[in-house]
Amino acid sequence: MSKQSLIGLVLMFLVLLGFSYWQTSKMEKQREAAAAEYASQQSQTDDFSTGTGKPASFEAGDNPAAQASSQNGNAAKSHFDASHPFSAAAEGQDQHFQIENEVYTLDFNTKGGRIAGITLKEYLTYKKEDLVLFDENRSDFYLQFFAQNRNIRTDRYYFECLMPQTTKVEGNDSVEVRMRLYPNGAGIDTATLPLFDKSRYIEFVYTIRGNQYMMGFDVNFVNTENLIASNTSFIDMVWNARLECLEKPSGMESMNTSVYYKPTTDKVQYLKGTKDDEEELTTPSKWISFKQQFFSMTLIADSEFPSADIRNYTRRQASPDYLKDMEATIGIPYTGDAQEHFGMELYAGPNKFRILRDYNLDLERQIPLGWGFFLIQWINRVAVIPIFDFLEAKGVNYGIIILILTILLKIVISPMTYKSYASSAKMRVIQPEIAELNKKYPKQEQAMEKQKAMMTLYKRAGISPMAGCIPMLLQLPIIYAMFRFFPASIELRQQSFLWADDLSSYDSILNLPFNIPWYGDHVSLFALTMAISNLLYTHMTMKNQAQTNAMPGMKFMMYFMPVMLLFFLNNYSSALNYYYTLSSLFTFLQMFLIRKMINDEKVLAQIQENKKKPVKKSRFQARLEEMAKRQQEIARQQAQQRRR
Repeated sequence: MSKQSLIGLVLMFLVLLGFSYWQTSKMEKQREAAAAEYASQQSQTDDFSTGTGKPASFEAGDNPAAQASSQNGNAAKSHFDASHPFSAAAEGQDQHFQIENEVYTLDFNTKGGRIAGITLKEYLTYKKEDLVLFDENRSDFYLQFFAQNRNIRTDRYYFECLMPQTTKVEGNDSVEVRMRLYPNGAGIDTATLPLFDKSRYIEFVYTIRGNQYMMGFDVNFVNTENLIASNTSFIDMVWNARLECLEKPSGMESMNTSVYYKPTTDKVQYLKGTKDDEEELTTPSKWISFKQQFFSMTLIADSEFPSADIRNYTRRQASPDYLKDMEATIGIPYTGDAQEHFGMELYAGPNKFRILRDYNLDLERQIPLGWGFFLIQWINRVAVIPIFDFLEAKGVNYGIIILILTILLKIVISPMTYKSYASSAKMRVIQPEIAELNKKYPKQEQAMEKQKAMMTLYKRAGISPMAGCIPMLLQLPIIYAMFRFFPASIELRQQSFLWADDLSSYDSILNLPFNIPWYGDHVSLFALTMAISNLLYTHMTMKNQAQTNAMPGMKFMMYFMPVMLLFFLNNYSSALNYYYTLSSLFTFLQMFLIRKMINDEKVLAQIQENKKKPVKKSRFQARLEEMAKRQQEIARQQAQQRRR
């Protein structure tokens, strides 16, 4: 490697280091600005603040949850405001109750009539704690509109709860939970009259199904036409969440956490996950999702969401578990009719391909399987996932599944590997003749003549220069498909193999007391085995390369690539590094066996036989000769002009 090349590489490294430092500083400033804006927004309240007086009692019947939201009784009225349409509902106490199905437990709160928590049953966090996908202490969910010149946020008021007698639903059964927000009754200042007008209300209806992560969520407006401002055509549904880490800290979860959405007439799109991003959706959307690496919460409209403003950003975290903030303000249509209904579904569960695909809503496109390139997603959807699922159903260990998958893929591409090595062998045995051509045409202006002579040599010897490259290029989609598949597979989450305790995250055999830029603060053994196996494969390949001595810079880059991959993949999924290790070792074995099968003397003899056969010019060669003639003619004319 020349001194100039070394200096160039050092300068490139310094530039990248400086850019990384500048980008980090920029992101910190953005986070501070986002935090300040968030604090400013949170400090704003609506026109009526919630009281802390005695709880209002409601007509309860036999339902204990409904007892917390009855309309009659001796409720304190010290905070009541006759001019405020929902002042009576501002008095109360939070009343929580739970309903569970086969996959999660739901916690409801009468304040805001909302879901206060969703705890998944089959999953835990990386700390082995209950996985709470939705928590009222870290989220907002409410409708916002104007009523009698007051800005109303439904999360500030107490709803009446109408819930089923059972608190557990299984199989194909389902139950409904109804939450109703009533306006003030007539003559609220008179103790003898009802506090609430039950003929008018805003209603949230939750339909919980026994064996599904998907629940129904409907919003109903009953006789609110004289309550909500008459010029209202849309009501804002505000959904904010402060997400916490559910996976082992590595930076991968943050990169794969973002707001996704599905325009009704377009493919699934998303905000950037690597930096703060926001978008105003002016075209209708079918669904909007707060998606983390392996889990998501998705609001799906029965028809469509006409418009929405979405945003995700990162602020200075108050705790090490903080991940990211997400916000969505969704416009739902309102016409002012006596009876209005807006139907939705709410998915809260794992990003598992089979589950999401079965809803036929393109929800599975939140899983990054290489959707931008049809061949990569086809490899994952048609080949890798079915094989993976079949072996998983048989109870095979996930490390063994990856081993079997690697062997099957290597068998499929073995013909291409053989063809690539056979082409390399042919190039190797004609090296003496290529060296003679290099001596015959040493000058730069003879480049076209030398190229023409080499193409003639290749043609007479029966060698295609691209024969060795094309098979390798065809393997690239498989390599990239695996790069997308393993880090995105929830099946590998918290699954152990050998020394790795979680195949979906990095493995560590040594935690460092400091952080190495681009590498991390730990040593991944699978990343090391990947780099070493790639170095061995590179060494074997370069020994057989026909033009190694002519391209010393390329030789250096080939050896440097595994080192770069070591830095790049140290924080990636251990399953991915394990696969790359196996792939390199099996390729190394394939090349060893193929080399035993191919005899250089027989290859040379076959080439000599091919030279005796008449050669028919290909179109490419004819064009090349024509270009050479034109180049020579131009050179001749330029020489004549110089002599003049």
